[in-house]
Amino acid sequence: MITALFVFAGFGAQAHAQTREIYTIRDISVDERAATVIEAQQKAFASARIKGAYRLIDRLTLAEDRVGKIPSGSIDAETANRLAAAVDVEEEVRGGGRYVGKLAIVYNPVMVRSFLEERSIPYVDSAAPKAVIFPVSDRFDSASWSAAWPDQSTGRLAPFVVSRSYSVTPQSDWFSLRPDVESASARRAIKAVLGGRPGAYRVNLVSVTAAGETDLGSTSIVSTTEEAANAAAETLDAIWKDQSIVRSTERTPGRSTVFFTSLVEWNTLRTALARSPLIFDFAVEGLSKEGAVVKFAYAGDQQRLVSNLRERGVTLDPDRAGWVMTSAVSQMPVLSEE
Repeated sequence: MITALFVFAGFGAQAHAQTREIYTIRDISVDERAATVIEAQQKAFASARIKGAYRLIDRLTLAEDRVGKIPSGSIDAETANRLAAAVDVEEEVRGGGRYVGKLAIVYNPVMVRSFLEERSIPYVDSAAPKAVIFPVSDRFDSASWSAAWPDQSTGRLAPFVVSRSYSVTPQSDWFSLRPDVESASARRAIKAVLGGRPGAYRVNLVSVTAAGETDLGSTSIVSTTEEAANAAAETLDAIWKDQSIVRSTERTPGRSTVFFTSLVEWNTLRTALARSPLIFDFAVEGLSKEGAVVKFAYAGDQQRLVSNLRERGVTLDPDRAGWVMTSAVSQMPVLSEE
């Protein structure tokens, strides 16, 4: 039990770090003039808070949910200052009453959530399971396509690291991808398959876990491979928001008996449930060396929950007695009943 508590504390610290990263907007360009450098800097900080607030809201919400609720100019300096928690200077040049630089703004999750809820704007601020991106193509040079990607994401709702393994192809399965996924402590692989033609690229995204493959969809057409990589990352964020934003207030109660053979296996299943944005009021009612009893409520229909957990490497199959939840890696059964 003591070991379990330390592991759970580690998960809490990791979740806190993910939340801070999601609520940080970086690379905000500013260029302000005033009677003094100090005044110019203050103007720059104020404008950066406003710009960053709009970018953060775009990150957490879908465009269709914002229609008519946050018109241009509705976030003023006072509101932005209330939402922000800190300003970090990334680059700056000052002098002659002018302040030029790039800033990062850290926002207060509690204040931002309250801002969105007051306007009835649904949002998601929990991260998708970490993924390893495999840039592949049957039509173009995979090495060049891989070079268009950053080593890892920054501030994404769907975080990722990029594999530079050039032996992977669009046909590669979980067993081929699994070593890179596990070495990155990730939950899933995503094949970013570059298609189209030079000057008109499109990326097809396929999620791969031990539970199987899921076609996530494709990006719009863009001109360069760098734009294609960015479009793919943006599409992954949009897919996660579409899968995870909860609009209904209805909750279906559930209770599960979980059997496991190791602490690692139990933590994998527990984390999948606890971090799913579709699951609420998750609690562990009892825990022993061999099993646990948990209760929770979930939003939406069962198929949506199945898809969400599948992305975390967990399968959820119906059974006459209730549900059977299985770690796709270990195939250890987890019995669940509504």
